[in-house]
Amino acid sequence: MNTPTRLVGAAAGFVLAAAGLLAPAPLAAAATPACTNSDLTASYHHGDAGMGHSYGWIVLRNTSGHACHTGGYGGVSYVGDGNGTQIGAPAVRLDGKVATYVLEPGQRLRSPIDEGTALDYPRKVCHPRHVDGFRVYVPNATASQYVVHPTTGCRNHHVKLIHQKPYRRP
Repeated sequence: MNTPTRLVGAAAGFVLAAAGLLAPAPLAAAATPACTNSDLTASYHHGDAGMGHSYGWIVLRNTSGHACHTGGYGGVSYVGDGNGTQIGAPAVRLDGKVATYVLEPGQRLRSPIDEGTALDYPRKVCHPRHVDGFRVYVPNATASQYVVHPTTGCRNHHVKLIHQKPYRRP
C-alpha cells in the first residue's frame, strides 16, 4: 500500500522539481511576471497586543487572473487627516529572510507588523494624531494602496512606531 508522503519547505520543492512536477523557486519566479500593485490587494489582520505593542500582518493577496512573483519588503506608513497625509515615520524594516515567492491567483503573503503605542511617548515628543489607516506599497511598486486601520500615531518623524519584517507565506 502506498502511504502519502508529506514534504516540507525546500525539500518538497527540490523533490518535486527533480520529479519534473515543480520548477525550483528561482526558475518559477523567472517564468512569471513580477506582481504589480494592481495584481495584489492589501489588508491588515490584527494578531495580539501587550506591553505597549500591537502585533498583526499586512497581507497581500493575488487578486489577478494570473500567477506573478514578489517578495522582500514593501512600504508601510500611517496616513490620516481624511486625505492620505502621512502621519509620522514610515515602518522600520527589521532583519528577516528575504525570499521571492510565486503567487497563484488567490494565494497570499504576509508581513509581520509590530506597532508601538503612541501614548507611551510624552505628548511634547510624540505630537499624537488620529490615524485613518496604512499606506501600503507592495514590493517594488511606486503606487500604493490604502488599508483602513484607525489608531493613534505620532506626527514626530523621529518616533518610530511601526516595525515590519519581510513578506513570507502564512
